[in-house]
Amino acid sequence: METLLDKNMTDTANLIVDATTESFNADVVEASEKRLVLVDLWAPWCGPCKQLGPILEKIVGNAGGGVSLVKIDIDENPQIAQALRVKSIPAVFAFKNGQPVDGFMGVIPESQIKEFIEKNADGPIEASPVDVAMESGLAALEDENMEVALSSFSQILEIEPNNVEAKAHLSRVHLKLGEVEAARNLLSTLEEDDKESKAVSAALAALSLAENAANAGELAPLAEKVTAEPDNLDARLEYAQALIGSENYTSGGEELLEIIKRDREWNDAVARQELLKLFEVLGPMHDISKDLRRQLSSLLFS
Repeated sequence: METLLDKNMTDTANLIVDATTESFNADVVEASEKRLVLVDLWAPWCGPCKQLGPILEKIVGNAGGGVSLVKIDIDENPQIAQALRVKSIPAVFAFKNGQPVDGFMGVIPESQIKEFIEKNADGPIEASPVDVAMESGLAALEDENMEVALSSFSQILEIEPNNVEAKAHLSRVHLKLGEVEAARNLLSTLEEDDKESKAVSAALAALSLAENAANAGELAPLAEKVTAEPDNLDARLEYAQALIGSENYTSGGEELLEIIKRDREWNDAVARQELLKLFEVLGPMHDISKDLRRQLSSLLFS
């Protein structure tokens, strides 16, 4: 007996097809009389095509049947690329009522692809469970609601076990909960290419700061040591790391600035590196980031 899950998988499979010159009329022209059809022109040697393809498939698979995707290898079917006057790939065309009505070339963000589809489909496409959970998780993380954030990102990974952003954000939740080992283990499952993601980069920076804080001593004795030995940069660095680990970002950042003020190249410019990690974790538009960055620029260029 066919289950609902089986049916959904079958429907999605029917909405994403590989076409040829011979099947173009049926798969694209005739099909576009019933729903919006995206035509993805690609080739096996095209790197950007390999980036765009999975994004298109994900969006179409989550669009509730309102749009289909037809993939065409232009090496095997050059006549179609010639007919559509394609000069570079990837190239995507929207077909409606038997005619191409819009298109774009190159790799564009997922949000812009959704806007492209909604504009040509004359209405919004249904948000996927992954998108809903991601939005909920990010809002909860921002509000320091770790219970909801943990549940949301875990939910995503149940649906998409290799979702890179969900892994990165979930690792941040583990760090907030003091679970450094869990965060480290989660991030260790990522591929090297995944580290180009901003979310992953920020998560790795947060992990590094948390590990440094774990190795630092108690705040009060460190503060006393820095007061008694103001030129002891090792003690000041440890104090800064402990402050940042306790989420006292402003004071921790100011201690790092003090190290730079005293010796900007000390210990391979470690203070500046730690500041840059902090900026990445907080985000460039955070008030603390902007203030500390302004002070850093003043020190470096005065």
